[in-house]
Amino acid sequence: MTSPFRGIRVARLIIALVLVTVGGCSHTPRFADAVGALPPLSGAEEAAAADQPAVDLLALDEAMRRFLVHYAPRDAHPQRRLTSLHEALRGAGTLGLQYDPFADGSAREVFHRGTANCLGYANLFVAMAREAGLDARFQWLEVRPQWSHLGDRVARGLHVNVMVRLPDGNRYMVDIDPLQPGDVAGTHLLRDHEAAALHYNNLAVDAMEAGDMGLAWRESMRALRLAPDMAQLWVNVGVLYRHAEREDIAEEAWLRALELDSRERSAMNNLVLLYSRQGRDSERQRWEYALRQHRDSSPWYHASLAQHAGAQENWTAALAHYQRALKLLPDDSQLLKEAALVELRLGHNGRAEALLKRALAAASLDRDVRALEGKLRVLQQARAQPPERSNTRM
Repeated sequence: MTSPFRGIRVARLIIALVLVTVGGCSHTPRFADAVGALPPLSGAEEAAAADQPAVDLLALDEAMRRFLVHYAPRDAHPQRRLTSLHEALRGAGTLGLQYDPFADGSAREVFHRGTANCLGYANLFVAMAREAGLDARFQWLEVRPQWSHLGDRVARGLHVNVMVRLPDGNRYMVDIDPLQPGDVAGTHLLRDHEAAALHYNNLAVDAMEAGDMGLAWRESMRALRLAPDMAQLWVNVGVLYRHAEREDIAEEAWLRALELDSRERSAMNNLVLLYSRQGRDSERQRWEYALRQHRDSSPWYHASLAQHAGAQENWTAALAHYQRALKLLPDDSQLLKEAALVELRLGHNGRAEALLKRALAAASLDRDVRALEGKLRVLQQARAQPPERSNTRM
């Protein structure tokens, strides 16, 4: 029977119910000692196996350096280097890299294999861009969550891409499978060791799904030793110990994740399931209440309700939900644009124009700015035209 306790891979997956969100990270690890205190799972090799040196995920070989010299030479303009590198990696006539949601790997593995998921491609692009003299960094994106119309189920996604800052100060996102702008709920930069931890987390989840708990435990330890203050790693370690029927350790791991990130929804979900199994009703009720509070305080929950109402053409209800979302997140360009479209449906052109202006002021990506400028221009032109006269005499 499939367990309700689940781990996640970082590869733009959308999973219902138990999902890891973006956790808080501090510069000084708080829980490094706690990692060493975790007991090895039954059937795992000696704990020393987790101390094996991690692979250098960003290392290049001579073939990769020759590729760079040909397609992104250091004497080229930075903008040209960036564009040429991305086109060369993805182009059918060059490397022709293909997207595969389960194709993890180091920069070298991805380059020679020819397939990558979001994290594998980020490893490759960061390594090669830096070798080409560009300032490239890993970036974490949380996909906008979607709730059911009853608010009892939520689907969330996680994604990693690359942020490149050019000498002129302009920033560019590079991606093998780009998200739509409206699908992004939040972003932050990752340090190299955090991105490496996510790589080993993926390997741990793969091993767990294959039933190899010893390998899953070792890869989990690699991940946690690299980034002991990433809440989502503790969530997945808890899932691993729960599969091994060590509910005491699983509970500690999920509570630790919540210490790091008090809004860690997946940890709350897993504790509710655990306490339900154990008959610990008061603790279960505490975390069920916390989940409801988390849901009700999320602008994306209210936006989901607005979308459900819009699908029923109940535009008055949709507008009320968007207004609630905007009280929680007043400067989100996507929410402002969606609310403006509902105002248009209701015939409130002046309010729609005001919302589009706010959305335009809040937009950060060039493509968003251009799209909003176009919508605003069309609306302003329509409002400037006098109403058509009817030829029919009353």
